[in-house]
Amino acid sequence: MSATRRPVTDWSTDWDFLDPRWIENPFPIWYALRETCPVAHTERFGGAYLPTRWRDICDIAYDPETFSSRKTAVRENAYDQRGGAPPITSDPPKHRAARMALLPPFTPDAIKKLEPRARAACNDLIDAILARASANDWRFNGALDYAQHIPVRLIAHMLGVPESDGDLFRRWINEILQIGIIDRDVRDRAGMEMRLYFTAKVAERRTAPGDDLISYLLRQRYPDDTPFKDTHVLGSLGLLLIAGIDTTWSGIGSSIWHLATTPADRERLIAEPNLIPMAIEEFLRAYAPVTMAREIARDTIVNGCPMRRGEMVLLSFPAANRDPAMFPDADKVLIDRRENRHAAFGLGIHRCIGSNLARMELTVAIEELLKRIPRFTLDGAVTWSEGTVRGPRTLPLRITM
Repeated sequence: MSATRRPVTDWSTDWDFLDPRWIENPFPIWYALRETCPVAHTERFGGAYLPTRWRDICDIAYDPETFSSRKTAVRENAYDQRGGAPPITSDPPKHRAARMALLPPFTPDAIKKLEPRARAACNDLIDAILARASANDWRFNGALDYAQHIPVRLIAHMLGVPESDGDLFRRWINEILQIGIIDRDVRDRAGMEMRLYFTAKVAERRTAPGDDLISYLLRQRYPDDTPFKDTHVLGSLGLLLIAGIDTTWSGIGSSIWHLATTPADRERLIAEPNLIPMAIEEFLRAYAPVTMAREIARDTIVNGCPMRRGEMVLLSFPAANRDPAMFPDADKVLIDRRENRHAAFGLGIHRCIGSNLARMELTVAIEELLKRIPRFTLDGAVTWSEGTVRGPRTLPLRITM
């Protein structure tokens, strides 16, 4: 997709997250902008701003009146969110009811009950990897064979839908979050397929409710005691599917990539497994996968930069997490970093509801991989995702002894 685009010549006035240099390694770009032009702008995507400092990103995230969540993605062309994806596309006062309804299934206690299933899923995948790798010179793909399947299986279980639909989910995610950035037809077609899929599942649960997230959402009510509208339920299900899969598999893949390219850290975690939860927090900070966007609801100024109503602003939580004003040695990955109030799960009222689930999946994925495949190294070129969710899409690895 990005190969035919006009290359960027000035990141401060023409930034483009689809430029191959950004896709491969955005960190030097953010560092230079933070030093010279902390709020960059581009006419691409219909006009969008890019703040790169922690403080500016915080100020925007905590100001929903000026920066609306009606639109949460930067696109090449106008688009219809078809009822949105509450609560992520909801502004106050509607946001609170949508968010509060989704909190109970994602509490620490609720997620703890899913941990055995996550461990079983990881070990099933590792069994398959070892069976194939032994006949394939001990090679496997850390993204395609492992990272991408873990959140798919967990979210399918939570929604009460077949895990065998995972290939369908992955296609929708690619078409909506990557190809769909510049190809509206592909995005709309995938969105409609997903909507029809969940419409059928909702109809099934109305007849035969179960112990799953679809049935749970159908039982929720607005503050006036009316049931959630179908558009609300379908939008929330689409959000849970996409946000519950792509972001987490990207975080798992980036963590594995780090361990493959930093053997000292991998060896330390093998020797000190109790350090893994702290390391996961550092991987979340250093390789935060998610960037969101906001629509500017009124003319304003951020850090001396005028922002125009109707344009978009990109909230790069990954860039905020690399700001040395907030994190000492911000560009170093320190797996025993103790002070780590990162923004990997966002900031403000839209902070990720699924953070407990994502942390559990990341932790379990790394723990089980290091138990059974403790030593591995890169075995080819890594392909990184395009768009506003960053992670390895292909991660060729070789098991070493």
